Amino acid sequence: MEYRGKYPYFPYEKISTYPIKNRKNKVRQEDLYFPDRVMAMTPEFSHPELGNIADTIVKARDKGYPVIWLMGAHPVKAGMSPLIIDLMQRGICTLLCGNFASAIHDFELALIGETSEVVPNALPRGEFGLAAETGFYINDAMKWGNDRKLGLGETLGRVINGEAAQELKMEFPWKHESYLAQGYLKGVPVTIHATMGTDITDQHPNFDGECKGGCSGRDFGVFAAHVLEMHRKGGGVYLNVGSAVTGPEVFLKAVSMAANVGEPPTGLVTAYFDIRPANLEHMQDEHKHSYYFRDVKSVVTRIPEAFGGKGHYIQGDFFKAIPALYQEIRKRMG
Repeated sequence: MEYRGKYPYFPYEKISTYPIKNRKNKVRQEDLYFPDRVMAMTPEFSHPELGNIADTIVKARDKGYPVIWLMGAHPVKAGMSPLIIDLMQRGICTLLCGNFASAIHDFELALIGETSEVVPNALPRGEFGLAAETGFYINDAMKWGNDRKLGLGETLGRVINGEAAQELKMEFPWKHESYLAQGYLKGVPVTIHATMGTDITDQHPNFDGECKGGCSGRDFGVFAAHVLEMHRKGGGVYLNVGSAVTGPEVFLKAVSMAANVGEPPTGLVTAYFDIRPANLEHMQDEHKHSYYFRDVKSVVTRIPEAFGGKGHYIQGDFFKAIPALYQEIRKRMG
């Protein structure tokens, strides 16, 4: 990435990388949660609102309402991708969204069938985030997508499915486990919402912020257009699964845009899943520290209250809460 400013600039050309095959990963094939396995499991998580949320999701889809699922990276690192893919394929999820870290883990699962490096081991050696294939391939893919003026989710979905194989020389043996790839094949939009300097791709010599920002910026337009459908269809559901910063802020801006053009998401239902305790009474008190947790404040209280909807907060370990939600949804689908 060219820089012509007056300030010192990091010497990217000095960065060294290493083959991803040499990296130890925490998440492998045997760690993934596949639908048949989950449906055979005894539920390990309960919450008084979980069944109501599952009911709302299934009934919303029966009525043709949008259901948006936005997540941080942890659901993918926890091995939940097969469940998310299954909900897309069953028509339950109409828009799947993630921060860029979730897409990076998904990309690695498609590429090598593993993901999630051991950060404490890699960081002291100056190797964290510097497996060659991950950074170089994704940055090259974003250049390919930006040249075509595509969104980031669509770009990576097309690349993983082999559309750019001749140009980019990449192969993805495990693409069936990629939500990016399967969303594109199913025709379910997948949007990735990135921030500069927060992702391991940004450490690599071929990083180009213009490509990353261009592709992700287009995805925000796709996301905001889907929020309009909540008004046009008469309702909708927004699930935020473990995204404490990106998800709340992206949704907040999109609903404001929708209201601005006269199509507010009236009556929407929101649900936020995370492991941290939350006190909803603090959302009205600026002297409480948790007032400043925008994930709970925006997703659970401020946005649904502004549009006559209802918000839920589900506290729990993702390894138990996500399979439980999946089970509850499947039960109600018949």
